[in-house]
Amino acid sequence: MLLDQCKELNKDDFTKEFEFGFKSIRDSLVHAAGCYHAWLGSFILSETSSPLLTKERINNMQIDDIQRYFEQADRYVEKVLEQFTDKFDKPIEKELAWRANSGLIRKTPRQLLVHSLTHESHHKGQIVAMLRLLGHTPKNTDILGLPAKELAK
Repeated sequence: MLLDQCKELNKDDFTKEFEFGFKSIRDSLVHAAGCYHAWLGSFILSETSSPLLTKERINNMQIDDIQRYFEQADRYVEKVLEQFTDKFDKPIEKELAWRANSGLIRKTPRQLLVHSLTHESHHKGQIVAMLRLLGHTPKNTDILGLPAKELAK
């Protein structure tokens, strides 16, 4: 829903830098999705060793690219839920593939899934604030405030 509203922004609003969050709406969206790629796609599922995007790549991303990045993040969530249901609280211990010399990290799939979800919510709030500062009225993103036709989906 929020991503759909961001599709309506012009390039200047989409990339305008603020003094909080990850500077712009574009960068905040990529950062939020990147958390799923890093913790779920790389750490838990070991499907990628370079989950995070370079600044150069982010700077060239359009909203459709970001949507695909989130769609892959959604697939990681689904795989974690499918593959780790019976071992949701069993710690995984390893180094971060995307950060040299990170040392061993010990986290459970539950901890990392909850972290990824709350991390996205945190940045979603920042994006809503950015939209307001740009003069836009953010649409309701709370499922209880959605029109009935949206709830049936």
